[in-house]
Amino acid sequence: MMEILVYLFENYLPDTCPPAGVLAKKLSAAGFETDDISAALSWMDGLAVGHQTSCDLPAAGSIRIYDEEEQDRLSVECRGFISFLEQCAAIDAPLRESIIERALALPDDEISLDRFKIVVLAMIWRTRHEVDALILEELLAEEVDEADLDIGEHVTRILLN
Repeated sequence: MMEILVYLFENYLPDTCPPAGVLAKKLSAAGFETDDISAALSWMDGLAVGHQTSCDLPAAGSIRIYDEEEQDRLSVECRGFISFLEQCAAIDAPLRESIIERALALPDDEISLDRFKIVVLAMIWRTRHEVDALILEELLAEEVDEADLDIGEHVTRILLN
């Protein structure tokens, strides 16, 4: 599924992404498996819904408390990374909550930092959120998990082009 997300970042602007039925055919023609396509399209449906979630802006000095499921599934590195993004003003509270919601929508029991970064990129891509180039560089700074090796290379190429 993550490979499909990276493929979409590489080949489409958010506003030019075709409807789900057409996109599924294009992804199938590109060689992706039907199950992965269905999972990715279902996950992407939540991008628009997730970002529309209303969230009050936190008071100055407040901190985000993670519930038990969030702590179990989002590694310390993921939680630290999202805190870093928020402290750098790269994301706001509503976008943070959308990122967390979409990360928890992944089937992984525990989400690695590299997969989490792809979720962050997906939200930035989908919402067309402006992010400083140094933050984008930080999104790519960590070592890539063996399972995500190809994905990291694609994301690097996409963001540097």
